[in-house]
Amino acid sequence: MKRINFCLGILMILGAMAWPLQSHADSSSEEIPADQSSDASMQADFLSAHTEPVVLDGITLFRVRGISTFPAEARADEIADRIKTLAADKNIPVDTFKLAKHDLGTAIMAGDQMVMLVVEPDARIEGVKAELLASIHLKSIKTAISRYRADRDPGSLLRASAYALAALLLCALILYGLFRIYRALDVKLRRYYRTRLDDLEIEGFKVLQAEHMWAALRGALGAVHGLVALTVAYLALSFALRQFPVTRGAAAGLLDVLVSPLVVMGSGLLEMIPDLVFLAILMILTRFVLKTLKLFFGAVEQGAVTVSGFDAEWGTPTYRIVRLLVIAFALVVAYPYIPGSNSGAFKGISLFIGVIFSIGSSSFVSNIIAGYAMTYRRAFKLGDRIQVGDVLGDVTSIRMQVTHLRSPKNEEIIIPNSTLLTTHVVNYSKLAKTEGVILHTSVGIGYETPWRQVEAMLLMAAERTPSVLRSPEPFVLQKSLGDFAINYELNAYCDRPSEMNRIYTELHRNILDAFNEYGVAIMTPAYEGDTEQPKLVPRDQWYTAPAKPAE
Repeated sequence: MKRINFCLGILMILGAMAWPLQSHADSSSEEIPADQSSDASMQADFLSAHTEPVVLDGITLFRVRGISTFPAEARADEIADRIKTLAADKNIPVDTFKLAKHDLGTAIMAGDQMVMLVVEPDARIEGVKAELLASIHLKSIKTAISRYRADRDPGSLLRASAYALAALLLCALILYGLFRIYRALDVKLRRYYRTRLDDLEIEGFKVLQAEHMWAALRGALGAVHGLVALTVAYLALSFALRQFPVTRGAAAGLLDVLVSPLVVMGSGLLEMIPDLVFLAILMILTRFVLKTLKLFFGAVEQGAVTVSGFDAEWGTPTYRIVRLLVIAFALVVAYPYIPGSNSGAFKGISLFIGVIFSIGSSSFVSNIIAGYAMTYRRAFKLGDRIQVGDVLGDVTSIRMQVTHLRSPKNEEIIIPNSTLLTTHVVNYSKLAKTEGVILHTSVGIGYETPWRQVEAMLLMAAERTPSVLRSPEPFVLQKSLGDFAINYELNAYCDRPSEMNRIYTELHRNILDAFNEYGVAIMTPAYEGDTEQPKLVPRDQWYTAPAKPAE
């Protein structure tokens, strides 16, 4: 009561402050000072901006204002509680509700109990006298109390239950009928139309497949069925809830529950239209730039366009790098226009994704960087035969993270690009086409065999091998003078490194044949025993066939 009296005192003060201003304006021809007129206007705007409805059983009776110390919401709740308490007490007849004069305005009384007080600022904002506003409120209160008591009469509740049950049963029957109709239409469409649907083609190109058209047709039918069923269920549920006073408010807000999200999304979409238009234009421009870059670098890779100091094989990887930069720039430009980009949730999720990506993608990023580094270092290209550590194979694919090799045993070997960057890579094909790659093999021959004869036999074996190049010519190196044998190394050029294994086999076969023809034993592996005669080559045997003296 102290709080109510205090708030009523505040209202009285406001009325006392406002009333002299009005009287002064009516009785005097002098102009109201600008500051006083502004204060009165601000007071009226403040009170009119803060209104709350007085609601009973989901029905709004009227709206009330408040002040900073007694907000409109608190005032409306207290008035609604008093009306509900009085309505629940059937011992208080409706006829006992009347108007009474009060020091602060006009009071609405129920016997000796005050229901509410209508003060002059309330009436002045509505543009009527306090007595008239109070009489209108009194009529609304009497009607609400009569309806409150009538709705809770046992006969009314029984009748409301019957209506609600009938509405729900009718809704169930309609929903069942709609389901049967939907099933019948689906069967009919499946039987008569699905088999007749053909792919939509334009000059042999399938624009739309028959399965997609059938799925769209069924989806449209299902959407119509769902929308009609939802409408019927809403109408039935709303009707059933309106039959009971306790749930009448929920029925009034049921449509808002369904429509409010759509209204919010629709209004938000309308607000975002300028940003969406900007994003659409930016996306079109970005796609145009990317297509132009792809055509340019594709022409570079095919040799139609030449750039000084730029290898043709760099076209595709360079396009990928430039594409990434263009997309990153487009995202930077588009970020402020993305719906919700300024919200804390969006920023938090972006930061979380960035942290997760940075933690879990170290090897991912290192492999990508290594792949591009190997490309621009010209270490190898598709089709080259390379050796990485103990792995030998032909390059079949160079991807962003891994490189695929095919071994001589027809095995696919996948090597991370970061491994290629930190391991020495031997490329047998790099110089094979221009200078040839050298195939080499070693044999150990005893000291009693003239070295000229050995070199001649090794060169003969190389000459008999078809895959060995004649130019540059093969040559022989004496690698070492061992304890029991001299180690000779035959070096021969070839331009087909992918056939190295086969060429080595042919070369070894020809070496064996040449040494067997001239009766020279290969001393590898070394032996432990020796004959009594020293193993020397007489001078007259230095040029034993097939060796020929130098001219």
